[in-house]
Amino acid sequence: MTSVYLDVCCLNRPFDDQAQTRIHLEAEAILIVLARCKAGDWTWVSSDVVDLEIERTPDPERRRRAKLLASHAHHSLRVGLDEIERATQLEAVGVGAFDALHLACAEVAQVDVFLTTDDRLLRRCALHAGQIRVRVENPLAWLGEME
Repeated sequence: MTSVYLDVCCLNRPFDDQAQTRIHLEAEAILIVLARCKAGDWTWVSSDVVDLEIERTPDPERRRRAKLLASHAHHSLRVGLDEIERATQLEAVGVGAFDALHLACAEVAQVDVFLTTDDRLLRRCALHAGQIRVRVENPLAWLGEME
């Protein structure tokens, strides 16, 4: 069964201003991914990092909505020393701290794909693809392949 890890950018995308076509299409793609997970077609893996990053969301309503979405994940990985060590290695190639922890958790969980709408992270992962042990994709592009 296909397993996915969604970062917090993905969980927030449905609550972004939908006036821009790209944002609207990505939001729709994420909602489809979540529906496929809910239907049991795919497995959604999350982590403590997702919960921690959501807690840092300044807008209370946005935080509440993201928490509600995240609560539907099938599995949530606890961050341990292995994940922290791997995140440190990923930070060394220019991945930000939260993103590095997300990637480390996705790698340890051996998910099929790590989904993000963060263009900077997508570029950084593409640049260092040989050092990243999980497929990293934009949800819209990935869903296009899966459908």
